[in-house]
Amino acid sequence: MHPQSPAPGSAPDSARETAASGVVPLSPDAFKNPYRDPVWDGPTDPILVSDHLTGEWVLFYTQRRATEPGLTGVEWVHGTAIGVAGSSDGGLNWTYQGTLDGLVPPGTELPATLWAPDVVRIGEQWIMYLTVLGGVRTDWTGSASIVQLASRDLVTWEYLGDIDLDSPRVIDAAVALCGDGQYRLWYKDEARGSNTYSAVSDTPADPSSWVVEGLTIPGRPHEGPKVFKLEGQFWMIVDEWRGQAIYRSADAAGGWTRQEYLGGLILTAPETVDGGSVVGRHADVVPLEASADGRERALIVYFTHPHWNGAEIDGMAADAKTHLSHVRAAVLEVRDGNLICTNV
Repeated sequence: MHPQSPAPGSAPDSARETAASGVVPLSPDAFKNPYRDPVWDGPTDPILVSDHLTGEWVLFYTQRRATEPGLTGVEWVHGTAIGVAGSSDGGLNWTYQGTLDGLVPPGTELPATLWAPDVVRIGEQWIMYLTVLGGVRTDWTGSASIVQLASRDLVTWEYLGDIDLDSPRVIDAAVALCGDGQYRLWYKDEARGSNTYSAVSDTPADPSSWVVEGLTIPGRPHEGPKVFKLEGQFWMIVDEWRGQAIYRSADAAGGWTRQEYLGGLILTAPETVDGGSVVGRHADVVPLEASADGRERALIVYFTHPHWNGAEIDGMAADAKTHLSHVRAAVLEVRDGNLICTNV
């Protein structure tokens, strides 16, 4: 995601800016008071964008219906809208701004389920890559696809089309410009082992331009990929439901290798409940201003279930408070070649 437009005819840098012009720089203490959704108390899958039009940081998230009564199974994670909050002080305080309208593609079974947006600045517009499912379900069935929408102001969105990824169940889009000059879309393919797959494009604002490359991160099932650059290296994090797993690549075009330090995991216990670890889940990463010694830093923004320490959502207790979630953050740095959290 790039908060400012590139010059005409140029491609944006692969690393996101720390803040768009006129926006207060993101604070290392952002989300020191965790963000809670005031409607359903279930914000997940956070994504941060700095908006040069309003001078604010904008938080987009999946608005799970954590406190809605009378739901069964996993209905509460379906029928979800995309929530929005804004901050004018670098992420220290957040104001709920409602949900986005106009995101449901034509012909989608209603009520629609919207999950895990990624928002990328391409040319003079923002492109949203959004997971869409038709209807509300009590289990994890049904088709899921990733669609594209465009906006000039992060408020009004135009549907561009869906992306053909040759799978009936794809979720959790993440898009970045790679070192080879091409854009890549990484996503979880739930029909193929719940691993991370990728597609590539030279014209990422066109949903028909994406070409599937194939498997990127194999092995243990996971979700929520995110790719970013820090200290001259490309990094990918994925949510293994026991913390965020870390991979690195010279150019993000391939050749991903897992970090060995601490089993390649971060955010394994940013909170605890009943003596058990509460892990950091589905995250975004945004650059911070460099530290006083010139060290590059980034903010990892994630969610947790503060009243639940289980690994699988189907195993949640009957107690409704286990559905609750909130958004937190930590600082990332590279030390001795390893990506670490410095303030958890």
